[in-house]
Amino acid sequence: MILINFLNSILPKHHQIAELRFKNTEQLGQTAEDRKSIYDIYCQSITGEMFIVELQRIRQNYFKDRTVYYATFPIVEQAKQGKDWLYQLKPIYCISILDFKLQECPSDQVIHTIELKDQNKQVFYDKLTFIYFEMPKFNKSEHELNTELDKWLFYIKNLKELNVIPQVFQGNQVFEQAFKKAQLANLNREEWISYENSLKTYRDNLASEQAILQQGIQQGTQQGIQQGVLKTAINLKKLGVSLDAIEQATGLSIEDIQAL
Repeated sequence: MILINFLNSILPKHHQIAELRFKNTEQLGQTAEDRKSIYDIYCQSITGEMFIVELQRIRQNYFKDRTVYYATFPIVEQAKQGKDWLYQLKPIYCISILDFKLQECPSDQVIHTIELKDQNKQVFYDKLTFIYFEMPKFNKSEHELNTELDKWLFYIKNLKELNVIPQVFQGNQVFEQAFKKAQLANLNREEWISYENSLKTYRDNLASEQAILQQGIQQGTQQGIQQGVLKTAINLKKLGVSLDAIEQATGLSIEDIQAL
């Protein structure tokens, strides 16, 4: 849910995601001698779009070349054996979140979306998209977050410095869950054990409460059934039905019927 919300804040409307399945982040080459690649996140939507997400903290030479190289793996992966494959590919998105500025991009623009275009700057091929986020250039304050993507970039950049959930995120189930997961990920061993123990206590108490409630429902149901049987026996008795017939109809003993 968290990753889907983040990706949907980036993607165009025609590629919005309803469901994801995660794929193996380690990609092997075609032969034993080929270099392998390991992604941070590699997933695919139920409609086939493929997503590579990389978080890069340290500047790296030829990083853009690396992302192009990464894109070749999901392309090759889609190749089907046999004569029936017509080279039709599903869209691929390579998303890079950078903790440094790209030297070849001197502008203040935070997001760079790259598609294959022709000499007239028209999109020539729309199934391969590279998106780069230069996080040092994102400087919006909490009160300037106008879009879902703004909120995600603020979350990514400022998470370590935030001691409480900012007001702009409060009431948003996805972001509250994201903050909680991040908080749990930073617990030390003692804090984690304490959290697990408190969670176990909560679950045990909840299970006990549910068991007591279920028992009460069952007892109430049984009492209701018994009262209904007695009422039926009383009415039959008033109508002059024989004790034997009432016994057969209700399952009560003759003694119980006589006592009514």
